[in-house]
Amino acid sequence: MRDARREGSPYPKADLRLRGLARVVDLALAFALANAAREAGPPLAALYLLFADGLLQGQSLGKRLFGVRAMVLPARGGTRGRPAGYRESVLRNAPFALVGLFYGLSLVGWVLLFVVGVPIVAFEAYLAWRDPFGHRIGDIFADTQVVDGKVLSKAELVPPDVPLRTAAAPPPGPAAGAVRRGRSAA
Repeated sequence: MRDARREGSPYPKADLRLRGLARVVDLALAFALANAAREAGPPLAALYLLFADGLLQGQSLGKRLFGVRAMVLPARGGTRGRPAGYRESVLRNAPFALVGLFYGLSLVGWVLLFVVGVPIVAFEAYLAWRDPFGHRIGDIFADTQVVDGKVLSKAELVPPDVPLRTAAAPPPGPAAGAVRRGRSAA
């Protein structure tokens, strides 16, 4: 089977409990929006779910609360990603926004919610759990990854003007063996 993702990632997999709790908060906010205004509520909830990850530098309100962030994976050969914006948020969260729209469709919506919505959410959760980097379908479409907010990639630990090396460089200073016990070797 061919994989649509890039090879690897500079980021470690985020804690799935934190991701799940962040998603629960976002879905609860969307549910509250959907119930606040009967006619306009479900579309507002869907819009929140679509754009939530672009609101706060790659963090929805739930992600901000639990300290995780959606990051755009760096281009091949690039050293740094950036927080997800509105474009990536829409691509990542389209399946969840669809579920939010089903909520507003009376009886047909409830049937669609359970027949289509629940399997979508369950499949997305399964992919995030099974994938070594926590990618789900939305992450593949948007080329993103959810990371712990405090975690930096290996490339971000090095200043941008310092080239990354594959082999360890010798320590700076005199040549190895040149100075022994306070005496210089001449």
